[in-house]
Formats: sequence, structure tokens, C-alpha cells
Amino acid sequence: MAVIQANRMCEDYSQLESGPDHPQGTFAGVYDGHAGSEASKFVSHNLFFNLKNIVSERREVSESVLKKAFSTTEEDFLSLVKKQWMNNPQIASVGTCCLAGVLHDGVLFVANAGDSRAVLGRVERGSKRASAVQLSNEHNVNIASVREELYALHPDDSQVVIMKHKCWRVRGLIQVSRSIGDVYLKRAEFQREPLLPKFRLAETFEKPILNSEPEVTVHKLQPEDHFVIFASDGLWEQLSNQEAVDIVHNFPRNGIAKRLLKAALHEAAKKREMRYADLKKIDPGVRRHFHDDITLIIVFIDSHLVSKSPLPPYSIKGGVFPR
Repeated sequence: MAVIQANRMCEDYSQLESGPDHPQGTFAGVYDGHAGSEASKFVSHNLFFNLKNIVSERREVSESVLKKAFSTTEEDFLSLVKKQWMNNPQIASVGTCCLAGVLHDGVLFVANAGDSRAVLGRVERGSKRASAVQLSNEHNVNIASVREELYALHPDDSQVVIMKHKCWRVRGLIQVSRSIGDVYLKRAEFQREPLLPKFRLAETFEKPILNSEPEVTVHKLQPEDHFVIFASDGLWEQLSNQEAVDIVHNFPRNGIAKRLLKAALHEAAKKREMRYADLKKIDPGVRRHFHDDITLIIVFIDSHLVSKSPLPPYSIKGGVFPR
């Protein structure tokens, strides 16, 4: 795992959970927050907990189980917003992209809402080169198909996606079309004071503009599948899928997340025609003009161990937590 802060306050959280409990296997989560860190922090404390409860009830890991875990977490966050928003109206405008992977019983489930990305590194038998296989799709309105999806869902809303500050944005405010949180674009009841004026829309809406349902990919693991990179869009803005996979494949595992992160920062510096050493000196906040917060998790897959049990319990979280 590796994290670098670019915003004045880091808005990313992440976690890795592994062990014999339901679901037996490994869980990886990357939560790229926006407009604040409340939503991403909330998801880091609740999504896996909700997933475990649902798996225990249904005795399975499946696409519907993952979608239920996302919707339950969304409902829980909405309840928190309703309790807090009169005293803390900013909480209605925070949200987070959510990328979650579950390796269970030889199958990899990837659930994504937002513009983070999961990429598989495959090494074909007899080959020394790793190939990149993208396991998730981004929900960012700068992608034409995502804009078309929103236009289709909101045929009577000519302003559902507009160009602002040289990029496409939902109602001129946000680039992602799916998230957890962002209740000001999902529940019209929050489109009033004390919500900050910059988040209040000129025209109200009847049905949610954004949604929290993840797109789920199910991949049966093969002996050729060597690792998965789960990362926020800050990494993919700097490196292609293949560039990232090449770095992970060609260097030792020890310290590889930090190495991949450093490669992204070198690329960010290069784009601005500056030295990496000078980029490192720039303080958070100002640094956001050069690159985004970056969070990444690399999960290595040892195929001969995948079906063996039990797994030792393991839990680690990434982010900025109070001492």
C-alpha cells in the first residue's frame, strides 16, 4: 500500500482485510473522497463491516452481495447526513469514489463506483512479459459513454452535464456520475439553506442525478494472474495501465507500492518540466496543482495458495487518522 497527499487535507482512505472470517479471503478498498474526507473515512469504517454481515446472512460472495453492501453503506451515510447537516451543512456536499475488490474461493470480484481503477497483471505461460487487463470501468462524465448514460437517465434535463473549466461536469459541479455520498445531488431536500450557495442548483430535480450502484466485474483467477493494482485516479492520470503493470512485474515485491507511487510523481514532475526533488518540496494544497492525492494497493496472487485455508487475519487502513 502507498499514499501521497496533494490536497491541503488528504481526502483518500483505503483498507486491506484478510482472514478466515466471512468472507474468507482478501478484501481491498480504495476510497477517493472529494469536497472533504468525511465520506471516504465513513466508507473505510463501514463498507467492509456491512459486507461481512451480508455475506454471513447469505452465505455467499456475489455481485448482488457487493451491490447490497454499497447500498447499505450509502443509506448509513445518508442517515448520518440527516443527523448532522443543520450543524454541519458541508457534509451534504462530500462524497467518495469507491473501489472494492474481494478475492474469494479462486474468484476476484471488483466493484467500482466512480473513477478509481483496478488493473490485473497477467504473465502468460512461457512469457517474461506481463500484460495489463483493466477490470473496472470509470464513471467520469469526461468519457463520452458515461455522458450518454446520464443523458439517457435524465432526458428532460438539458443541463445534467455541462462543460465548465475545460472539462465536463455533472450540473457543472462534479466529474463522477457514481459515488457514495454527494447527497445534495441525490436528494432534493438538501437543496436549500444551510447548504453552501455554490452547491445549490438553479433548477431542482425529481430523481437522483448521481447514484451509488457499483459496476461489478467477476473474474475467475487463472495461474497466469499474478497481481492486481487497485488505485485512485491520481495514479492513472500519470501512468498507463501497462506502464504500471511493467513496474510491478519488473521489480521486487518489497517496497513495490512506494516505487510505483514514485514513478507516478516523476511523471507528474516531468509534465511540468521540473525535477522530482523540487516537486517533493511543494506543500500540500499548492501541490494539488501538480497532481492529485494518490492511493494504491497491490495484491499479489500466489495461485498455488489461493484455494488453501485458513488465511491468517490481517487488517490495515490507509489515510489520515487522528492519533
